[in-house]
Amino acid sequence: MPILAKSCLDGAMTSLALNAVSKHYGEIPALDAVSLEFPERQLTAVIGPSGCGKSTLLKICNALEIPDTGSVSIFDSPLDYTSLPQLRRRIGYAVQGNGLFPHMTAGKNIALLAELEGWDSVRIAERLEELLHLSQLPQEILQRYPHQLSGGQQQRVGLCRAMMLRPELLLLDEPFAAIDPITRRDIHLQLRELQAAEPRTAVLVTHDMREALLLAQHIVVMRAGCIIHSGPTTELMGAAGDKDPENLLHELLGGAST
Repeated sequence: MPILAKSCLDGAMTSLALNAVSKHYGEIPALDAVSLEFPERQLTAVIGPSGCGKSTLLKICNALEIPDTGSVSIFDSPLDYTSLPQLRRRIGYAVQGNGLFPHMTAGKNIALLAELEGWDSVRIAERLEELLHLSQLPQEILQRYPHQLSGGQQQRVGLCRAMMLRPELLLLDEPFAAIDPITRRDIHLQLRELQAAEPRTAVLVTHDMREALLLAQHIVVMRAGCIIHSGPTTELMGAAGDKDPENLLHELLGGAST
């Protein structure tokens, strides 16, 4: 019997909600009747062991997967699978490994969606300047190709591309997992600055409890396709006391391996 997440919003608006969503791959349940609302203009971290369904949940939010049962509400309306191009203009999406096009410069990678949307060159240049400032990237990086960038620079460029169109919803699928700890710490700080400068509803899938506690205002813990915890980060940290983040996650999972 799945454990359903309590509504986290207490009447507030939400850009994204799942209602009794289930998804199977063959006989294997990836999501089991998940009901969940994501707080508006906050970053929610979704954390759990490998194979718990967190990436499937994010793909369903981005309509890359379709639920077997249940429904998804996005921007206060049922998700319309016949209008995905229009919908995705309002969603930023960044993944592990950044997904940059190797034959394009960093500037072209970032601006690609704006060019497809018909933005003029002045508007594109102004937005690029804003994003470079917020992500602390130098102007000259726009002329370099992905293979000429460090891993951290590639990830920042990927984030800039995801945010180019000022999306109302930002979906992040373990985007920092392959980055070294020192670089990851810097990017964490810059993501916090980006979110503070342009608040939006954001969902971060991660396996790192420290990352979740640092970046998120709301934390969802998953196990075996179910939500076992959903609540504000401040409440979780208050209840945890001085527990180590990984020990706290282990406790929430009931001793399950992460």
